[in-house]
Amino acid sequence: MIELRTPAQIEAMRPAGRFVADVLVALRDAADVGVNLLDLDALAHEMIKDRGAESCYIDYHPSFGASPFGKVLCTSVNDAVLHGLPHDYDLRDGDLLSLDFAASVDGWVADSALSVVVGTPREGDLELIDVATRALEAGIHQARVGNRLYDISAAIGDVARAAGLGVNLQFGGHGVGRTMHGDPHVPNDGRPGRGIKLKPGLVIAIEPWFLRSTDQIYTDADGWTLRSADGSRGAHMEHTVAITKDGPLVLTDRSHLEG
Repeated sequence: MIELRTPAQIEAMRPAGRFVADVLVALRDAADVGVNLLDLDALAHEMIKDRGAESCYIDYHPSFGASPFGKVLCTSVNDAVLHGLPHDYDLRDGDLLSLDFAASVDGWVADSALSVVVGTPREGDLELIDVATRALEAGIHQARVGNRLYDISAAIGDVARAAGLGVNLQFGGHGVGRTMHGDPHVPNDGRPGRGIKLKPGLVIAIEPWFLRSTDQIYTDADGWTLRSADGSRGAHMEHTVAITKDGPLVLTDRSHLEG
């Protein structure tokens, strides 16, 4: 069921958005050569505790997961692109790291992701992150009252195809509210002018993710981490966005934290 939020409820979601943004920036800044993925998860865990927030991941056990997730953060490295289960791995120079984090504050959820290169970047990795970033921006631009859901999807897909990338439709964006995942599903490609009409109060996570040379994925032996079928690297960007009469409101905006 698709739920629409009142202006007061959207205001009540702002603290969750700010917290998720704060955590992702702290994690991005902490990610460095030699840092262990479990240390990043511990940092996120400590920030959750200090804020009095609740993790959306630690007890999460959907049908596609082998077991409850058990961690509070997704850390996807290189050929992993989604649902990366933190494990005992020290980041290496040139690793492409995607961080995905969701938490609940005062009963409201926000969800966001970013990708960053650790140490010395490969040009191709920076290009992949740029494509995912521009696709996210294009999708957000279409998140306006009166548009259709697939206008968002089409905008994301157009950016990907212009860069020569394929698009996987198995996982994409989703509704956000009292829980992390709700209706509607927001695919990363589609035909414009289709899907539900966008109304004020709809809150969704928009999350383009792309792989360098394939759109096919498989599940790692850990039962969670999704990796590219051909070993190529991936990037993932995500924001929680409220559709308002004044335009899209990015609840997980990080721009005030940059620099």
